Amino acid sequence: MSTTRPLIAASLALVTAAALTGCATGTEEVAADAPAASDAGTVTFSWDRNTAGEDEEPAYEETTVEVPKNPETIVVFDMASLDTIGALGAEVAGAPLDSVPDYLQEHLADDAFNAGTLFEADLVAIEAQQPDLIVIGGRSAGLFEDLNEIAPTVDLSIAGSFEETLERNTTFLGEVLGAEDEAAEALAELEDGIAEARAVTADAGTGLGLMVSGGRLNAMAPSEGDATGRNARGGLIYDVFGVEPVVEDVKGATHGEPVSFEFLLEHNPDYLWVVDRDAATAAEGAQAAATVLDNDIVNQTTAFQNDQIVYLDPTAWYIVFGGIQTTQIMIDDVLQIAE
Repeated sequence: MSTTRPLIAASLALVTAAALTGCATGTEEVAADAPAASDAGTVTFSWDRNTAGEDEEPAYEETTVEVPKNPETIVVFDMASLDTIGALGAEVAGAPLDSVPDYLQEHLADDAFNAGTLFEADLVAIEAQQPDLIVIGGRSAGLFEDLNEIAPTVDLSIAGSFEETLERNTTFLGEVLGAEDEAAEALAELEDGIAEARAVTADAGTGLGLMVSGGRLNAMAPSEGDATGRNARGGLIYDVFGVEPVVEDVKGATHGEPVSFEFLLEHNPDYLWVVDRDAATAAEGAQAAATVLDNDIVNQTTAFQNDQIVYLDPTAWYIVFGGIQTTQIMIDDVLQIAE
């Protein structure tokens, strides 16, 4: 099945936000005399930040940052936030340009500068641009302390469930950009789309999310309430879109190890939901997931014989998940099985 989907309806080109602010515990605060980019006030954003070192047990402390409304110069390290900012009608002045997917390029300013990589910021280049707001998340969350010395910096990483984070981040960015109504409209449309997709998967039987990389197969598992990092990415097909796992305890059945082709035949899900990680990361010389799965064992499975192997958009499901346009792409991917 093809996974090339239209980006999003034209009505979502302008999208996002009802008034809600902060990460897990954000509040709004308008100050008419605050030194904001447009003297329009500020929005206060709070989240629990992991202050532990790389090899240490997580240690969280509440972090609060006051962000100017209507910022003129925005630097973004989180691709989901770039997605949402663009969908709400704003543009981004700087980003890790080598990591911006093709379908999000239009949200960059014509003279957008390269802010570094997802893991390492070019602090000199960023400071030279004097940004009003910096947005980080996921891979770039560790950049907070250095970047917050340059400009107000917020971490929009997934916190809580995917849907809670989508609502929080979209609402916050909508309020910052003066696009509250558009944000609220976008969230309502996405909520309806997810509900439609869940209605389709409810009658689809069992499924297995499968990550293919380097010729190996990894069974994706529900997040089990911990929708952070890899758990969020792996559990989306179950947690958000309601696919019934073919194995009750995927983690227990696989021990976190790659699975075999025989595993697929043994458990024999009605649908295979496939993410080609190598395509998402542009791994050089890698075999396409469809090629890896084209063999005599997989061809005996119910999913293959009923043409129910669904190849999900790899960039949306592995790299960007969490933005407005990208969530619509994911909805469209799931709705393929209703066609």
